[in-house]
Amino acid sequence: MKFQPMKRLVFLLFLFFTFRQTINAQSDEKIILQILDDQTKFWNEGNLDKFVRGYWRNDSLMFIGQSGITYGYQNTLNNYKKNYSDTAKMGKLAFEIIKVQMLSSEYYFVVGKWFLKRSVGDLKGHYTLLFRKINNEWVIVADHSS
Repeated sequence: MKFQPMKRLVFLLFLFFTFRQTINAQSDEKIILQILDDQTKFWNEGNLDKFVRGYWRNDSLMFIGQSGITYGYQNTLNNYKKNYSDTAKMGKLAFEIIKVQMLSSEYYFVVGKWFLKRSVGDLKGHYTLLFRKINNEWVIVADHSS
């Protein structure tokens, strides 16, 4: 197969940008997984203030749980502190990632399972997270945990 010079250039540019996008996506996914690892670590240390660092610090943050929808970073943190007021209620957290899907260069969708091993009774459920890249930083903008 013989390419004309302009077609060759277009083809090489296409390959370059496809490769670059793949590398960026792998890097973004790695960052998102690290955020979830950090959340697990901070939860298991009993530090909810550090745990919520993965969330968007904005009044538009949406958390959907058993009690309905909570809007806002501070409200979400307050709910965590109310419902998990001590390390016995917090227990030890583990995540199982089911799916990490890039929706665009600005959004990722994550599906998984969560497990709490606790002396007051174990809990488990599923979650979906919507990550958004804001100011070059990945943050959770919506969390539906049940």
